[in-house]
Amino acid sequence: MAYVVTENCQDCRYTDCVEVCPVDCFYGDDRMLYIHPDECIDCGACEPACPVRAIFAVDDLPEDQAKWEEINTTKSESGELENITESSDPLPTAEEKKARLGL
Repeated sequence: MAYVVTENCQDCRYTDCVEVCPVDCFYGDDRMLYIHPDECIDCGACEPACPVRAIFAVDDLPEDQAKWEEINTTKSESGELENITESSDPLPTAEEKKARLGL
């Protein structure tokens, strides 16, 4: 059971999750992060680290977020994204999105 990054990460791209990941399974584009399902060791460290509650275990994905399992797989396996292994500043829109989410 891998973990999945969902739509709450879009336009935020906080990297708190990357800092606690022991296997560097995060990949990113200019809008968000994704978890590579074959590299994730299911430790769960990333889930509570996410300040916008964007990460879920596959088995715990809300029904309306189920599409993100395939999106994470497709994006992270594409070979087109950078492997994100170090923390960086969130996007300029992150705090506004976090406020909109009520977090």
